Amino acid sequence: VQLMESGGGLVQPGGSLRLSCAASGDTSGIYYMGWFRQVLGKAREGLAALHNDDSTLAADSVKGRITISRDIATNTLYLQMNNLKPEDTAMYYCGAGSSRGLFTLRTSAYTIWGQGTQVTVSS
Repeated sequence: VQLMESGGGLVQPGGSLRLSCAASGDTSGIYYMGWFRQVLGKAREGLAALHNDDSTLAADSVKGRITISRDIATNTLYLQMNNLKPEDTAMYYCGAGSSRGLFTLRTSAYTIWGQGTQVTVSS
């Protein structure tokens, strides 16, 4: 399985972005996917995750400002982010996991990662 993120860029504070993560290859063993972000020198932070059974997780830090969704037909995961703030500036990654019975925002549960897409929030 390969993951490819897109949709990042420069946005003004208060603006919105929708990130995409296209999955290719044999995804039959993937049970959940999630969005994460990382600032240089800091740990990768889990933002939201979506299980194959449509259950979701969201971090308190972004709850209310983000929506995770997917298009099953195209194997694409989305992250809609609204009311963006300068502190949302980071590299955003999508990850995929295949551990049965484990659905979490912890990075250790995700074994496949994309290359990331940069989001910069600045005026």
